[in-house]
Amino acid sequence: MHPFRLAARAELDRIRAEGRYRTFTPLRKHADRFPVFTLHRDGQTRDITVWSSNDYLAMGIHPVVVGAAMEAARTMGAGAGGTRNIAGTSHLHDALEAELASLHGKSAALLFTSGYVANQAALTTILRSIPDWHVFSDQKNHASMIAGIKGARASVHVFAHNDLADLEARLRAAPAETPKLIAFESVYSMDADIAPIGAICDLAERYGAMTYLDEVHAVGLYGPNGAGVAERDGVAHRIDLIEGTLAKGFGCHGGYVAGDAEVIDWLRSTASGFIFTTSLPPTTVAAALASVRHVRGDAARRAKLFERAERLKAKLTTAGVPVLPSSSHIVPVHVGEANLCRQVSRRLLEEFAIYATPINYPTVPVGHERLRLTPTPLHTDAMMDALTRALQAVLPAGLAVAA
Repeated sequence: MHPFRLAARAELDRIRAEGRYRTFTPLRKHADRFPVFTLHRDGQTRDITVWSSNDYLAMGIHPVVVGAAMEAARTMGAGAGGTRNIAGTSHLHDALEAELASLHGKSAALLFTSGYVANQAALTTILRSIPDWHVFSDQKNHASMIAGIKGARASVHVFAHNDLADLEARLRAAPAETPKLIAFESVYSMDADIAPIGAICDLAERYGAMTYLDEVHAVGLYGPNGAGVAERDGVAHRIDLIEGTLAKGFGCHGGYVAGDAEVIDWLRSTASGFIFTTSLPPTTVAAALASVRHVRGDAARRAKLFERAERLKAKLTTAGVPVLPSSSHIVPVHVGEANLCRQVSRRLLEEFAIYATPINYPTVPVGHERLRLTPTPLHTDAMMDALTRALQAVLPAGLAVAA
């Protein structure tokens, strides 16, 4: 057997032994019943209430969005047919990029095939542009940001999560004349906390650093127009580059970077992750454009999301469920051991028809395993009560919130 196959087998055995082996649950989404999905297994069909969707605002099933996708498919077909440079740019792509630039108050935006690709391509390209970059990366940045940073030749400084004193100490210690970039997120989706964006901008200005902000888990949700936490906090104009996704708050697919027109034009011309891949299909772009335009004017939908999130936190806390601290719309429930976390998730599905994904290492540190719950505007009080009772039944007695 080839050494690679032996190594792969050994790694899979180790992952299984540690309780980290990933299994996928095939669920059928219903546009008219969200967040109720259908599970088909062993010749049986069951309705399942999903509590782990990233379609935070349920825009993926909104009639305006679905209708736009259907019309684009009818008139333009299924695929883009090429890269953006080879017949893969339509009026819809141009319109969506203009809409996203406007959303964030920037002069330009650039679409990528996913949020992961946007981060990886943009960060790698930037950090390869000139010698001696020093990049300051939050300890809990997403894997896509880490991949983008590792793909370059920059000097990397990882600062303690949301720790301004540690960030400043590292900025101060770096050579004053070197180019610097601070890369961080607004909402950290596994810890449910939010970065002090304005204070990070203060440090960036003090030490001459660019700022790169990942708003993936915030766009559509925060701010008067749904532009994210930077808009909510009134500091978007102080951020050099904002990266976002169309796959979460907007319920579609794709990623983007927004910023100064010259910088975006340079990325368009140099980022291999943009240049050498097939363009987003017109159906997806039409749906995303319709979603962004709708969400910008739908403050009530955002308000309902946050009301639902706070209601769920209160219900679970009152019931003694170990909810981790959350300053965002995400509701993490501490479990603390990989095999137990998978067992809890399995029992919720099998015994209570509730889908809640187990989050294990390497997504979170060992000992911090959790369920990550994401209420939407369409989750009802009755669904919350059923979830609360189920968690009380399957979680071990006395399980405490991790320190």
